[in-house]
Amino acid sequence: MRNRRAALATIAGAVSLALTLSACGQNSEGSSGGSEGSSEGATIGIAMPTQASERWITDGKSVVEDLQAKGYKTKLVYGEDNPKTQVSQIEKLIKQGVDALIIAAIDNKSLNGVLQKAADAGTPVISYDRLILGTENVDYYVSFDNEQVGRLQARYIIEKLGLEDGKGPFNIELFAGSSDDNNTKYFFDGAMNLLQPYLDSKQLVVQSGQTELDKVTTLRWDGPTAQKRMNRILTQSYKSEKVDAVLSPYDGISIGILNALQSDGYGSGSKPLPVITGQDAELASVKSIVAGQQSQTIYKDLRQLAEVAANMVDDILHDDVPQVNNRRTYNNGVKAVPAYLLQPTSVDKTNYKDVLVQGGYYTDAELK
Repeated sequence: MRNRRAALATIAGAVSLALTLSACGQNSEGSSGGSEGSSEGATIGIAMPTQASERWITDGKSVVEDLQAKGYKTKLVYGEDNPKTQVSQIEKLIKQGVDALIIAAIDNKSLNGVLQKAADAGTPVISYDRLILGTENVDYYVSFDNEQVGRLQARYIIEKLGLEDGKGPFNIELFAGSSDDNNTKYFFDGAMNLLQPYLDSKQLVVQSGQTELDKVTTLRWDGPTAQKRMNRILTQSYKSEKVDAVLSPYDGISIGILNALQSDGYGSGSKPLPVITGQDAELASVKSIVAGQQSQTIYKDLRQLAEVAANMVDDILHDDVPQVNNRRTYNNGVKAVPAYLLQPTSVDKTNYKDVLVQGGYYTDAELK
């Protein structure tokens, strides 16, 4: 296993040259240390951010199931949104001799030291959904097209408000994810690329004046934190105005925003709820969409994400080249990390049955 990283570097170089020429918590305990070219006896360490979010529970479960189906043992840990805890957990997994690591970072800048230990041990690292920054010791990245997530959210607002037809002006408030999550910038930039022209033309107005990314982030993607901020905005900026739309990057944040709006009287006949976006198709938010409260969410099939991560691990441990579809976009400040990106889907009341129920993600009974 200590030669894995050197082998990965050789593989990466060969793939890069080929592309240039052609184109322009539940643990399964057991001993680690699988033999070369075989999954027998190999153990994979999986570090997820928190069990407080439904999506990360689903991710952890799905990754474990996919790896076990391939014959691997797994060690799944949750850092409960504490970066120091996650570092300690990863360090312990390395000491236990796991053969590869799949990491969804809590703080994407806090792992440099512990990933150097992984490199020293020859342990390959896959950055899962959130790109780990500032280190060369990340071998691959698997995620969704995060800018497309933001574009889908913005597109939904544009269509629902009729902005392309010249309607307006409308009041909008902007929310973003956690400042220590690299995905936050991609989501926000993707959305603002489409919304900015309407802000410039005054068809969209941010009454709070909070438009810069560093003013609208939500630490740890926390719903109650978003609710408090929305309460302040309503109190300070909407005494005689009403909110027409809220750009929300994540369902948990959307629920917090909804709570604040409903406490302020929104949702009644004379004060309808604004257009509210979201992400992750969490059960509570899909139920809210069905009930006519939250407007939209972005569905990312976590089963596919887990499958890609498991396939990457399997390829690496069999000395095969993992499939990637993006080699340049995701630069972590030290190198461009080879990535496989999946495509997200916009979901609202008109298509949730087709996408989520017929797709087998939820049953009708779960959404009642």
